[in-house]
Amino acid sequence: MRVGLYPGTFDPITHGHIDIIRRAALLVDRLVIGVAINRDKGPLFSLEERVAMIEAEAVSLSEQTGTEIVVQPFERLLIDFAKEVGASIIVRGLRAVADFEYEFQMVGMNRALDDTVETVFLMAEARHQAIASKLVKEIARLNGDVSKFVTPPVRDALIDRFAKR
Repeated sequence: MRVGLYPGTFDPITHGHIDIIRRAALLVDRLVIGVAINRDKGPLFSLEERVAMIEAEAVSLSEQTGTEIVVQPFERLLIDFAKEVGASIIVRGLRAVADFEYEFQMVGMNRALDDTVETVFLMAEARHQAIASKLVKEIARLNGDVSKFVTPPVRDALIDRFAKR
């Protein structure tokens, strides 16, 4: 069984993330979506909220692709988490050159830690390349329409979150 791992903070999950998940699921038998507990980033949504959002999207993606998709939080070295879940492939999405430079460094470090785990890069579809969770949150904070960038439940969660601030 080929297991892939798609890690990220997903704060919140966007159409760009969903695009990568759908396409990655076609490459593996089981896709683990690793939700990073990154205290340095200070996420808008709690870990539990982010996991729930992704799980809601994963149901239909799993049905569409026929691939088992599981969502699991983690707070350790990515390469150790990949080994823990049995992943032989780490999937990373790329949007721009700036993403590539950072990801290039990460691949080098991960290969130095364990050269049996490959990293596969998927380019976001052109219509999703500008989408970044950080920008989506900023648009929502300023009462802009984020419906082009996220699913309706995520849009509603953003509206609700910023209404409480």
